[in-house]
Amino acid sequence: MKVFLDSANLEEIEACLARGFISGITTNPSLLKKEPKTDFVKHIKKIANLCRKYKRLVPLSVEVFTAHPNKMVVQAVDLMEKINYENLNIKIPMGWDELGVINELAQKGIKVNCTCLFTEAQCMIAANAGAKYVSLFMNRMKDVGIEPTSVIADARALLDDSNTDAEIIVGSIRHERDIIEAQLAGAHIVTSPTEYFRRMTVHPQTIKSVAGFLKDFEDWLK
Repeated sequence: MKVFLDSANLEEIEACLARGFISGITTNPSLLKKEPKTDFVKHIKKIANLCRKYKRLVPLSVEVFTAHPNKMVVQAVDLMEKINYENLNIKIPMGWDELGVINELAQKGIKVNCTCLFTEAQCMIAANAGAKYVSLFMNRMKDVGIEPTSVIADARALLDDSNTDAEIIVGSIRHERDIIEAQLAGAHIVTSPTEYFRRMTVHPQTIKSVAGFLKDFEDWLK
């Protein structure tokens, strides 16, 4: 039962690392766009240094920013060298030519997170090509009429029967309940923005119960 943080915000990342509940971090170009403009590599290195600071060398996924497969390989190798983080994963989008990229990177010992997946078949073929992680987009699936929990469950069954060690990451989270539903459906990992993890810690009855215990203790001390 693992959760990753889906963020490129340094404050959010540090807050979650300090609380010790995340098992990884995923970023993408859209998340980076929300942050102040800076050098891409320098920003990712700051994230890596936060992981080192808290002695949590968790998987950190960064995405290539080219549509050309040949350039993806060059860019991935360059990012690995420049960022120089012990547990860096390169995100490669799904596609016919991109399968060759995944395979080539895997043969170089680079862990690949194959992203933008919507079907069990995509998960299976990416895993067979050598992807370490296969990332399904839960609510984007719902947006186009796909039932995500069925796809997650079927993809998990296929991977469990395979000779790969690929893990399913479920992203595109829009509610804290999505995290639980994806896990129950068979996701190895769910990656979510901070706000939904915060919401998971709050319940009116928890607040009421804690307040009651504190009042009872204060009354007892009088």
